[in-house]
Amino acid sequence: MTIKKIRIDTIANVKKFCSIVIGCEYDVDIVSGRYAIDAKSIMGIFSLDLSQDLELRIHSDNCGEFLDNIKEFIIE
Repeated sequence: MTIKKIRIDTIANVKKFCSIVIGCEYDVDIVSGRYAIDAKSIMGIFSLDLSQDLELRIHSDNCGEFLDNIKEFIIE
């Protein structure tokens, strides 16, 4: 599993992020506080507090290409 901190703070960014994640062949979850949602669910993402940093849990250790695709959302 790979874990990264991300920020998705606008409607346009949520749409862009979701369109990238939908193409993933492995499970990806977003954790915010005590809530964990499927990152492929645009409605799930909108149910979170997007003003806060989110934790992205990628259920794969071989996800370099995916991380490159979402690098604009990753907080270093």
